[in-house]
Amino acid sequence: MHIPDGFLSIPVWGTMDVIAAPSIALIARRAQKEFDHRRIPLMGVMGAFIFAAQMINFPVGSGTSGHLVGGALLSFTLGPAAASIVMTAILATQALVFQDGGVLALGANVFNMAIAGVLAAYLPYVLLRGRKAGIFLGGMFSLLVSAALALTELLRSGVRMAPAVLAISIGLFVVSAILEGAITVAVMDALERIQPGLIRRADSMPTIGRRLTLTIAGAAALLAGFGVFIASQRPDGIERLALQTGLAAHTRTLFTSPLAEYKLQVISSPLLAKSLAGLMGLIVVYVLCFAVSRVLLASRPALGREGA
Repeated sequence: MHIPDGFLSIPVWGTMDVIAAPSIALIARRAQKEFDHRRIPLMGVMGAFIFAAQMINFPVGSGTSGHLVGGALLSFTLGPAAASIVMTAILATQALVFQDGGVLALGANVFNMAIAGVLAAYLPYVLLRGRKAGIFLGGMFSLLVSAALALTELLRSGVRMAPAVLAISIGLFVVSAILEGAITVAVMDALERIQPGLIRRADSMPTIGRRLTLTIAGAAALLAGFGVFIASQRPDGIERLALQTGLAAHTRTLFTSPLAEYKLQVISSPLLAKSLAGLMGLIVVYVLCFAVSRVLLASRPALGREGA
């Protein structure tokens, strides 16, 4: 789902950067106004969990894989504003530290997944009052909207796609969306079992118990540390499309990171290198999300004085 640099034309990625930056600033302002200190531990561990989950690809079709995007899960557990901030932190870490997704295309990826994808998930969730159908549809819509935007941006950049290739890509994204919805329901059910009332009281943000926090943190560590050993090595939807259209040859990298492609370059064993890189990424994302949450909390008194 991450669009690398070189895939989008300058007008497209430039426009998306211009749109995404002030949008996230406005969302951060909204998050400041409604921020609850009880979200601090959850923001960090949920950010780490989604980062780890995105590393685990699973087969969705012949020669293609997918992975959990997680915008719906963040939206349901943190609220849409905080979810957008956490997803932006994840995407920025992936682009700048792991070279997953372009730096110049970061605005497009943020808009697709952290803004539009999160909001698309939250709408059916609210309309259906947190029922399983709303959770499932939220997960589906989140991925479908993000994928539709990515395809639109590629087409607007002049990428030529044969009708058959486009149809297959859309079909694979639909399958991925169904799996996204099913995984989202399963994870939310698990969270509800650990802390009853979490889903029903999502809007009022109940106090997050230590057991829930530790469980999510443990799951994130397991996914990042050991999930990579069973993850599919097939290309995901965007990567497969790039190979089919010849777009992969246009991939550009603006710098080289020691953790590029989720591999610690100084380790010779590929799986161990990826496992250690994933665990390092968890720490980076957790610290970044924790820091952002502290900034949001610290800004609340100033906002209160402005409104006085």
